[in-house]
Amino acid sequence: MNDVAIASPDLPGRIPPVAGRWHAALRLAYEKRGTRTVLAGRAHRGPLVVQRPLYPEGDAVCHTILVHPPAGIAGGDELRVDVTVGSGAHVLVTTPGAGKWYRSAGARGGLAQRIDVAAGGICEWLPQESIVFDGALGDLATEVSLHGDACFVGAEMLCFGRTGSGERFRHGELAMRTRIVRDGRPLWLERGVVEGGGALLGSKAGLQGRPVGGSLLVASPRCTADLLEAWRGVEPAAGAGAVTLLPGLLVARWLGPACEPGRGWFTRLWAAARPVVAGREARIPRIWNT
Repeated sequence: MNDVAIASPDLPGRIPPVAGRWHAALRLAYEKRGTRTVLAGRAHRGPLVVQRPLYPEGDAVCHTILVHPPAGIAGGDELRVDVTVGSGAHVLVTTPGAGKWYRSAGARGGLAQRIDVAAGGICEWLPQESIVFDGALGDLATEVSLHGDACFVGAEMLCFGRTGSGERFRHGELAMRTRIVRDGRPLWLERGVVEGGGALLGSKAGLQGRPVGGSLLVASPRCTADLLEAWRGVEPAAGAGAVTLLPGLLVARWLGPACEPGRGWFTRLWAAARPVVAGREARIPRIWNT
């Protein structure tokens, strides 16, 4: 792996580099060579890296674990991840554990995730949940560009407050932006801001008093009414979940008291969708069980 100069992400609330704040970037490029998906290019700056590619499903699918050794984002940190998936390549990206948005003394942290998938490519973007500490200030932006019949599966789960210790998200703010386009045409555009102690946390249109919320998005021309019905047959073990079919996009939303039941429901939905949109049975990454 080579260190290279990578521009800082263009995020709201940018600040100049300051000692003690992480400005990190990671670029990954995947290609299909013969029957094998390979990590053909990677470059990083700062403490944002990947472990060696893994092949628990054989050569066709490259599993990659994205690692940020500081384990979280603090005020003033700026992280950017750029992923390019070539034609015919199949990639699954996950993380080794829960991410964290730490309490800030006033500066905002930022994470920008940009994913580009060529025709015939598949990207499964399945990080584990993120815990938003009370007092965190952050900006989370995800942009996905799909070409032709490319497939994207993406999960995001946020826990507002360290619920295990009884903490609630009473102060701070997390601003979120998600954009998915296919051949330049929008499939999904979403913006939101969750304020610590704000009305959205308890609103019926928001988190309804539950500390954990998550989304699972499947963008594929193979998203059909039959797959929607299959999803409707998968009930969450706890919390409240709902599924929706939009043109070329399946959406699942979940609210609950803790991350585990939501993660379990998303995993079952993913297992139902994967044979249809990716042509293979679900293979749960081993890192999820550690």
